[in-house]
Amino acid sequence: MRVVIKIGTSTLAHPTGHLNIRRTEQLCKIISDIKNAGNQVILVSSGAIGMGVGKLGLLKRPDDIPTKQAAAAVGQCELMYTYDRIFSKYHHTVAQLLITGDDVEDNTRHTNFTNTLNRLLDLGAIPIINENDTVATAEIVIGDNDTLAAIVAQSVSADRLILLSDIDGLYTADPHKDPNAKLIHTVHKIDEALLSLAGASASSQGTGGMVTKLQAARICMDSGCEMIIANGNRPDNLYDIMDGMEIGTKFTGGAL
Repeated sequence: MRVVIKIGTSTLAHPTGHLNIRRTEQLCKIISDIKNAGNQVILVSSGAIGMGVGKLGLLKRPDDIPTKQAAAAVGQCELMYTYDRIFSKYHHTVAQLLITGDDVEDNTRHTNFTNTLNRLLDLGAIPIINENDTVATAEIVIGDNDTLAAIVAQSVSADRLILLSDIDGLYTADPHKDPNAKLIHTVHKIDEALLSLAGASASSQGTGGMVTKLQAARICMDSGCEMIIANGNRPDNLYDIMDGMEIGTKFTGGAL
C-alpha cells in the first residue's frame, strides 16, 4: 500500500514550540514499522516555523513574513536533522523535498516533482515533504500542509492519506466548546452541511484547521484516495488504521 502521512505542528511540538521528543520518536518508530511491513510511506511534515520559533527564542509565532521565513529556515534544519537521526536508527533513509505553489501549478515542475517522488519510493527512501516557507509568497503559497498532503497523495496515486492532528476527527460540533459533540466515523460525500461543521484552527502553532482538512478530503475523494483524520497525540492510532480499525473520521467515495 502507498500511504501519505501528514503530521501537524501541534503533534510534533510542545506549546512552547520546542520538539516533543517522545512523541516524535514514537511516530518515527511506528512509521518505520509500517514501512517494514511492505508499505511505501511519504511523510508530509509541518513544524519548521514552529520549531524555528522555539529555537530562536521567540515568544510567539511571528506575523510578519520575513520573521516567518527566518524561523522556517532555522526550524527546517532542526526538523530534518531530527528525522534523519531517528529514522536512521531503524535503517531507513529519508529525503527532503521543499516545494512551492509553482511546483504544483506548473505542469513541467509538477511532473518533475512527481517523478522524483516515485523514484525515491522505488529506491526505498522515505520522502519528507514540506512547503518551502523560506521563499513562498502570497502569490505562490500553497498555504497549509493538509492541502499539500492531498496534492501529494493525488500526484503519486496513493491508496490512503492519514492526517494526524490534535483532534480525533470531524465532529458534529466543536468538541472544545460543546460537550455533546459526536465524532463522525465515516463520510461518503462532502456537502454544504458538512462544511458548516468546520471551524477555525484551534492551534496557535499551525496554519490548518478543519476547513483545510475538508478541502484535502475533497481532493482525495475526487482522485479515489481514502483519507482519514486521526489524533496524532496517540501515535499507535497509525497501527490501528493500517489494521483496518475504525479510528477517527474516514472519507471515502466521491465529493460533490
